Amino acid sequence: YRGTAYVVFEELALSTYGNRLPQLSFEVFRPIADPDTAEGLVKAVTMIPASGEFTYATEAVRKTVGAFTTVFGQTTGGTTSAENLNALPDEADIVVALDRLQAMAPAVESVSLVVAWFGNDLRAGNCTIKPGVEVATKATSPQVWTVNGLARAGAHLVSRDTEDRPVYGGTPADFAVVQAIREMRARGLRVTFYPFLLMDVPPGNTLPNPYSANAATPGQPSLPWRGRITCSPAAGFAGTVDKTAAAATQVSAFFGVATPAQFAVSGDNVNWTGPAGDWGLRRMILHYAHLCAVAGGVDAFLIGTEMRGLTTIRSSASTYPAVTAFKALAADVKAILGPGTKVGYASDWSEYFGHQPGDRTGDVFFHLDPLWSDANIDFIGIDNYMPLSDWRDGFGHADALEGWSAIQDRRYLQANIAGGEGFDWFYASAADRSAQIRTPITDGAAGKPWVFRYKDLRAWWSNPHFNRPGGMESGTPTAWVPQSKPVWFTELGCPAIDRGTNQPNVFFDPKSSESFTPYFSRGWRDDAIQRAYLEASYLWWGQGANNPTSSVYGGRMVHVPECAAWTWDARPYPLFPELTGVWTDGPNWRLGHWL
Repeated sequence: YRGTAYVVFEELALSTYGNRLPQLSFEVFRPIADPDTAEGLVKAVTMIPASGEFTYATEAVRKTVGAFTTVFGQTTGGTTSAENLNALPDEADIVVALDRLQAMAPAVESVSLVVAWFGNDLRAGNCTIKPGVEVATKATSPQVWTVNGLARAGAHLVSRDTEDRPVYGGTPADFAVVQAIREMRARGLRVTFYPFLLMDVPPGNTLPNPYSANAATPGQPSLPWRGRITCSPAAGFAGTVDKTAAAATQVSAFFGVATPAQFAVSGDNVNWTGPAGDWGLRRMILHYAHLCAVAGGVDAFLIGTEMRGLTTIRSSASTYPAVTAFKALAADVKAILGPGTKVGYASDWSEYFGHQPGDRTGDVFFHLDPLWSDANIDFIGIDNYMPLSDWRDGFGHADALEGWSAIQDRRYLQANIAGGEGFDWFYASAADRSAQIRTPITDGAAGKPWVFRYKDLRAWWSNPHFNRPGGMESGTPTAWVPQSKPVWFTELGCPAIDRGTNQPNVFFDPKSSESFTPYFSRGWRDDAIQRAYLEASYLWWGQGANNPTSSVYGGRMVHVPECAAWTWDARPYPLFPELTGVWTDGPNWRLGHWL
């Protein structure tokens, strides 16, 4: 009030604190949307949690526990509780979250809605992809959970942790997804639909591990990254089916055979009419294409994300069946949603630029070029978690000796956007990383080191691409037309953890085999490094000198207005993460990617 922040307690019970006033501390802030702050620079965000049966519903959904009995006009027994009113008693969580997003990050004009189904096996040919639920039975009103016409009883039941809690929330109900899209569009926000695959491979499983000789070793990594899905046995392991017809068969099984015509649309409902046993990726993606159309349309739609292990499977020396399958999927999605919706694939930052198998064949393939050049793909999607620092303890390490004073230095971070690791040099081994023995990225007589620089977006985007089977450059370029399509960072971010910019792609999740802290991190929370990463990145790409204009479509190489910061949560703080009894991923927030 008039420049002063007040905190008012009414009837504070002091007995909890030994009948004394407790020590209290507060952080009071006002968002300042200056053009060089994160609040003023971030124009797009992703929205999670991707899972949570009613998390995205804009109307109240209540759960009933126990039976109600009415005797002589009096109703007794049973209790009801709100599923999605955790912040305010009369406001849905996502409504509060969107209110806060627009108040705290007023420059945001685009939201990517992340919605998950569940995979259950790292072997592509054995993996089913289904919507999931947290519990087998739940009575809710006024809406009940259904996805793709599937009722709760037929859904995948999410695994449970040692405290008997579901390790993930369930798939958001279809009606909730429709409500969320309409709410965002009503607020004037652009919407990108982001289908997500969570891998529910529980600890202690006995599934054959594709990353082992003949896939004979039982036990796959627990709750792994979807980018690990591959053929079985995987490339590089004895008995691998990579480069054989069997690999194509496994990839085909992963995608399934769903067609756009196998969905029945009635009002706001989209139901499956195809074969009951088809639980491939096509069913999931085509379902959501229809659902987005039902909701009134979306501005952009992703047909997949970070399927690195899948897209690099070969059925012959130079044939990538998953890339062909994604092309077919893009055509079907475009046909459903129409030309007004931009369609793309969100590649991993280590995937977008090519496949260099490192199997001593010398092979170099721009394996995604058939997809990037396809008429139904409108942009190059990259989940950008490239390292922007190599900071260590003390001031005797390489970057400090170069004169940089601190990891948060904006100029230092920007110098590593098109420089440093992944551009000028790489670490050939863990021992080299520890000792900071940096190997320059070169290309011998061919003279095109950008082929091996994942950070050299400009050269990759600006040049024709030539495959190198056996290390010998082909005389014919791929279908990629230089400067033909913009780049969207479909994810961009850094965890709020000490030295997060050293390795932005890792995250802290103790229940997962993918849980790591960044290289040389001391493990504590650091909000400043997250802010520094975002501000350095958005300011860099916002400068014309760093972000050239296409001679083909007239726009910038990197389309900054759709570069989505990871991530905003539909569960409003502080209810998330404090209610750890409700949110099993609550502890991850403390060292994670949440903004």
